Amino acid sequence: MKLKKIAVLVAIAAASGSAFATNGYFSHGYGMKAKGMAGVGIAMPQDALAAATNPAGMVMVGDRLDMGVDWFKPNRGAEIVGNAFGFGPFNGSYDGNGDSSFLVPEFGYNKMMGWDMSVGVSVYGNGGMNTRYSTSPFAAGGFGLMGGQSPGGVNLEQLFIAPTFAMKLNKNHAVGVSIVMAYQTFGATGLEAFGAAGASSDATSLTNKGNDHSIGWGLRLGWTGQVSDSVTLGATYASKIKGKFNDYKGLFAEEGRFDIPENYGVGIAVKATPKLTIAADIQQINYSNSRAVANTVDCLFVGACQLGQTGGAGFGWGDMTVYKLGVSYDYSKDLTLRAGVSTNRQPVAVSQTFFNILAPGVVENHLTLGGTWTLANKNELTVGYMHAFKNTVNGSGSIGAGFGGGEANLHMSQDSLGVGYGMKF
Repeated sequence: MKLKKIAVLVAIAAASGSAFATNGYFSHGYGMKAKGMAGVGIAMPQDALAAATNPAGMVMVGDRLDMGVDWFKPNRGAEIVGNAFGFGPFNGSYDGNGDSSFLVPEFGYNKMMGWDMSVGVSVYGNGGMNTRYSTSPFAAGGFGLMGGQSPGGVNLEQLFIAPTFAMKLNKNHAVGVSIVMAYQTFGATGLEAFGAAGASSDATSLTNKGNDHSIGWGLRLGWTGQVSDSVTLGATYASKIKGKFNDYKGLFAEEGRFDIPENYGVGIAVKATPKLTIAADIQQINYSNSRAVANTVDCLFVGACQLGQTGGAGFGWGDMTVYKLGVSYDYSKDLTLRAGVSTNRQPVAVSQTFFNILAPGVVENHLTLGGTWTLANKNELTVGYMHAFKNTVNGSGSIGAGFGGGEANLHMSQDSLGVGYGMKF
């Protein structure tokens, strides 16, 4: 395939953003085949999106091009109970589904350079978060009297473009490296009341500034090795990527800094029978790397900090460990079936639910199904489905007395359905 055509496909994928949340705000998986197995892929590369999970896998998948799109539908909302704000309560249930569904594209290309080296590129939505409350809790009660407006919410999108080099150390072991360009977009609406209340260090850069953009760079490293006839192991590490939204320096800590946290993991794939492969990954996401995400909201309630300051209020997210288990079964020479489950401990503490009305990334358990049909022309058609079961986090001490007390309760569930097309060369 000509490089010009490849560049056009990359540009098309890069022109589309993503807005979703599964493991915190990271995707549950990358590449449609891996998505059908709960995102498992550290020790089991299957297509040219392998670099998104472990760049060493690219030298194992051969010459190929893969493209796909996920239709993603989250269901998120919040409830305020027991509030007695001095200017009037804002108790009630609030629906955050003003934007109800999203399209998340992916693209990968890999080219072998002899038997032992490959170069390629993977383009994918790393993660994101979206809420849009047509009737905003931050425009009700006392917040409304202070200028809070509807609609209210946030939209975060992260697109990664990862040129990758991988090489085999011998026939069983390989290493790889991706240079990752992270393109982030963020916008917020309906947060005027925080500025009116003096809770922002720069109320002119707090809300309703449209979409701001950030570009940052990082590395992802990986190794994979077949240690026996039936067992393959893998390990991967991705560095923190720095980002900053200058238009929202009155919202995010460190004057608008929004870094993408380091993450790493290990995996195993076992060829249980000639047709059945069982694989598992453990992934660690260190959300504490980013002050904007990890700082707690407590200081805001007692007037000890402002939004936008280095120690300013954030979302209070903790680090996350994700456990993934997937199976792949070759039903026939033309049909492969997949399934998977994953679980995590969601990152929002019960004391931190108030600000996370904007970002209720609280789902924990995922179920996935998928399959690949090899067509008559030897190309592949893959589908993948994911359901993240509804999880509710009830606040405890979550709204400070200065904001009227009471609790903020959060809930979220998700569904996605994707289709991918792969070509071998």
